[in-house]
Amino acid sequence: MECYTHCKAYMRSDDKIAWWQVLSTAALFFPLVVGMFWMAQYSLLATLVMAVPAGGLLTRFFALQHDCGHGSLFSSRRTNETVGQFISILTFTPYDHWRLSHAVHHAGSGHLDRRGIGDIETMTVCEFHAADASLRWRYRFKRHPIVALLIGPPVYFLILQRLAIGSRMDMKRALPGILMHNAVLVLFYGALCFFLGWSLVLSVVLPVVLVAAWLGGWLFFVQHQFEETLWDNADEWDVKIAALQGSSHLKLPAVLNWLTCDIGLHHIHHLASRIPNYRLRACLAASPALQTMAPTLTLWQAIRTMHLALWDEKARRLISFREYRLRHA
Repeated sequence: MECYTHCKAYMRSDDKIAWWQVLSTAALFFPLVVGMFWMAQYSLLATLVMAVPAGGLLTRFFALQHDCGHGSLFSSRRTNETVGQFISILTFTPYDHWRLSHAVHHAGSGHLDRRGIGDIETMTVCEFHAADASLRWRYRFKRHPIVALLIGPPVYFLILQRLAIGSRMDMKRALPGILMHNAVLVLFYGALCFFLGWSLVLSVVLPVVLVAAWLGGWLFFVQHQFEETLWDNADEWDVKIAALQGSSHLKLPAVLNWLTCDIGLHHIHHLASRIPNYRLRACLAASPALQTMAPTLTLWQAIRTMHLALWDEKARRLISFREYRLRHA
C-alpha cells in the first residue's frame, strides 16, 4: 500500500526530541502538583481547578508511555521500557500488561472475530438482537455515556488494572508485571501518605487521575467508535484498510493536540505504529492521501459519537440504541 510505504520514512526515533518531550512535560507537571499540595491546605476549590491542567499533563504522560510501549519514542528499547515503567507510576497503568494488550488491539482492530482485548466492547446488531434480556441490559449499561465515559475510565485505571480484571490476556505472562507495578504503587503512594497524610494525598492525586482518565477514556472511545468506522469478518478484514478506515482523524484544538501528542491522527498511528508522535503531523502533511482517506471528526462531531453503540453489519456503520429500537419496534 502506497500510504504505508510513505509512512516508513517517518519511523525514526529522535532521542533529543523524545527527552525534550518527557522532561518538558515533567517540568510543567511536577511544579503544578507541588502547588496543588500546598494549595490543598487552604482551598479545595482552587486545588480542583488546578487539577484540570495537571490532568491534561498526566494525559500527555500517558501518551508518551504509549509511544514507549510501541518502542517508538526513543531509539533504545531499554530506554523506552525504563521511561515507560517510570511514567506508569503516575498513570496507574501496568506498563508490561498494557503494552501487550495494546499490541493485540493493533493486530486485530476492526476484526469482528478478535474483539475483546484492548478495545471498547462492541456488539453487532445481530448479536444484540439474539441476546437474552440480561445480556442486553448489561451491554446497555456499559455503553451508557455516563458509565462508558465518566464512571468506567477511572474504575478501569484505578481498580480493574490492579489485577487486569476483565482482561482476556494470558495471566501467567501478565500477572508478574502487574503485581510488581502494584507493589511500586503501594511503596510510592504509601510513602507520600506517610509523610504528607492520606487525606492530603487523596485530595491532590485523585482529582488529577480523574481528569486524565476522563480525557483519555473519551479519546480512546472516539478513535474507533464513530458512525463511519469499519468492522469486518476474517474473510474481508485487512489490517491496513482497517487502520485507515476504522480509525479516526481527529481535528482537535492545538492545546489538545499537544496534550495528547497528536494521537488524534489515529489512522496514521494504526497504519504505522512505529512512527513516534512527534513525526505524525509531518507524515500527514506530506501525504494528500492520508489527509483524505480516513474519516475526519471535529471536536463537536467526536462528542456526538457518544450515543453510538451497535455495529450494523448491513448498513456498515455504528448506530444508536434509539435507532435500533425504531427499527425493531
